Amino acid sequence: MNIGNSDYTQVKVSVDSKIATAFKSSCLASDVSMASVLSLYMAKYSGISSKNSSSPALSTKRQRRAAIDKVIQQLVCILTSEESYRDRIPENLQSSSVFDVADQCVSVLEETIDSLKSLL
Repeated sequence: MNIGNSDYTQVKVSVDSKIATAFKSSCLASDVSMASVLSLYMAKYSGISSKNSSSPALSTKRQRRAAIDKVIQQLVCILTSEESYRDRIPENLQSSSVFDVADQCVSVLEETIDSLKSLL
């Protein structure tokens, strides 16, 4: 996938503020831009290989459910990493904002995964 300046499209995503905060915190902790994560996500899960693709990749219920399942799998990986990060925070910092943000990310990710699983 080639993302040059002429291919850039701004995407506005409206989500629960807790999810947005967790996403932003995870991106900051991983030192990656939110835009690049969203771009890669859209490219990977949309199934569209170019701008000129004429067939929608998620046109059937089965395809949409499979896409949701893939998102859940990715969120579980992120959750595992975030839990590992939180658990490695030294005891003297477990009452700090660093721990609170990591703990909040874990909670939000767990809630999100549960919500998505209920859709399947």
